[in-house]
Amino acid sequence: MSTFRRLVLAALIPAAALSLGLSGTQAQIPSPAPAASASPSPAPSASPAPAASASPAPAASASPAPAASPAPAASASPSPSPTAPPAAAATPAPVQTADPFGLETTLEPKKVVMVKGTANWDSAFDTLIDAFKALNTLLDKQGIKHAGNSMIVYTSTDDTGFTFLAEIPVEQDPKNLPKDMSVGKSPEGKALKFVHRGSYDNMDNTYEAITNHLDDKRLEAKDTFIEEYLTDPLKTAEDKLVINVFVPLK
Repeated sequence: MSTFRRLVLAALIPAAALSLGLSGTQAQIPSPAPAASASPSPAPSASPAPAASASPAPAASASPAPAASPAPAASASPSPSPTAPPAAAATPAPVQTADPFGLETTLEPKKVVMVKGTANWDSAFDTLIDAFKALNTLLDKQGIKHAGNSMIVYTSTDDTGFTFLAEIPVEQDPKNLPKDMSVGKSPEGKALKFVHRGSYDNMDNTYEAITNHLDDKRLEAKDTFIEEYLTDPLKTAEDKLVINVFVPLK
């Protein structure tokens, strides 16, 4: 897990923008000539038929003609009614949505209580959980509720580990804070949003995809990134985590 995460900040390097080309296609319209040539052919066949039958019995040939004309009129009226309902029923089709990947967004600053910490890569998640537990213990004792999702802000990384801020949004200031805790503001500004589902140890795949996306789009990122835990990391199984990853842009 640690190898890629150690280098992810260094991979967020600036460049230019991509452009996309669109190509058009031409549609061919079939000629209506065959339809026109088909209609005259029944016309000559219909004219000799009355000429031959006119001399023996003119009255008999006139009676089938009216009987044939109401038949098409009756068959034409029911046909539109069955076809209209199926067309209307087929219109509302289910739409499947995917998690955002590289969605441009703007982070709004929130009041947070935070604790600073350092971690090595081998026990990274356990260290983050301990930081969240310390913050929750403080807030529970003072009866202060969360005003948003828990966050981790990575401030620096190296080969052995990283430094971070564990943050929980609040609406009121806690009292009697320990030395390593403080009240401040969460990060703000333009950022790209990505979503990770699964364990913390498998986040290397997500960060590798993020770095590839930045390289492909030639985007310039700041030297930090933020994880917002949509599922409570203290109560959710590690392989069921859902985490928003925000990459601030310059």
